[in-house]
Amino acid sequence: MSVAVPEVAALRKRLLSWWEAHGRHTIPWKLRADGHPPVPGEALDPYGVWVAEVMLQQTQLQVALPYWRRWMERFPSLEALAAAEEHDVLLLWQSLGYYVRARRLQQGARLLQGHPWPRTLEGWLALPGIGRSTAGSILSSAFDLPFAILDGNVKRVLARLIASPRPPARELNGLWQLSELLLDPQRPRAFNQALMDLGATVCTPRNPSCGVCPWQAHCAAYAAGDPAAYPVKEAPRELPFQVIGVGVVRNAAGEVLIDQRLNEGLLGGLWEFPGGKQEPGEAIAATIARELREELAIEVAVGEELITVEHAYSHKKLRFVVHLCTWRSGEPQPLASQQVRWVRPEQLGDFPFPAANARIIAALLERL
Repeated sequence: MSVAVPEVAALRKRLLSWWEAHGRHTIPWKLRADGHPPVPGEALDPYGVWVAEVMLQQTQLQVALPYWRRWMERFPSLEALAAAEEHDVLLLWQSLGYYVRARRLQQGARLLQGHPWPRTLEGWLALPGIGRSTAGSILSSAFDLPFAILDGNVKRVLARLIASPRPPARELNGLWQLSELLLDPQRPRAFNQALMDLGATVCTPRNPSCGVCPWQAHCAAYAAGDPAAYPVKEAPRELPFQVIGVGVVRNAAGEVLIDQRLNEGLLGGLWEFPGGKQEPGEAIAATIARELREELAIEVAVGEELITVEHAYSHKKLRFVVHLCTWRSGEPQPLASQQVRWVRPEQLGDFPFPAANARIIAALLERL
């Protein structure tokens, strides 16, 4: 599961030489406040690095970058984030997905207030939502400390380097050992960034550019003749599918009813239009009426369909069948949520909604 020790020095030198000429050197949280790259051993702002690394846990760099810029403008410091209203934090995170990351960032900010920034793996792992690779990336990026990383790009690069015969999830210990072995202790920040850049720009999932790879001569997957066959993939599994009936409930004043999810799960704390799962053999209108009765204690008249939205999460596929509804009776109560609220349709943009709701809101505004 490893490269020969004499090769390690050559691999480090080749990778760093390639990175100095072709790496991504304009990532803002990897630069000093004056826009220049840090010298070896120089510390960077750990707050900006931490925010970026959490965003990058489930998001590509080009997608996360504008969110990071807006975040740093709105919450420029640990203290600003700790003092912010959760509503504002979630609203700024909207459409980035996996909203639990935003809540964990704020929880971490409140835990870190009044304490020095951690410079140990254990110190970062004690914060919510921080795993070993994220902690290693923060420590190497912010403080230039010698901690290895193993994100998706790095797993792919290392699995190809040794032509690992099993999926990365089944070889994590070996890949971690390899990442630690290869890490340049003199330039850990540059080496880890070079490793990530290699995976992002050269050793890509499909059609890797092996002709310009600094590790081509050492790569077992390239020697085998089919580098794209690595990493070996897990057998695909079929995602469960559910139909969700959703009610856009309007009152006589033209307001619509929204409720705030409990602070649990990936979408905790976000607002949504009420509804729930369709039972076997149940008509969708009956689903909506039942769910609103059970979750909000109200009676509605289910009207015409507004829109159907398909949305896939990492663990399931959903179809939201959305109907316009008229409120008939009952004072809305948050029986399965934090709170409920009547709002004007034009105010919906002031609330953080899951990504799947954006098309529902657009369809509603177009209808009015």
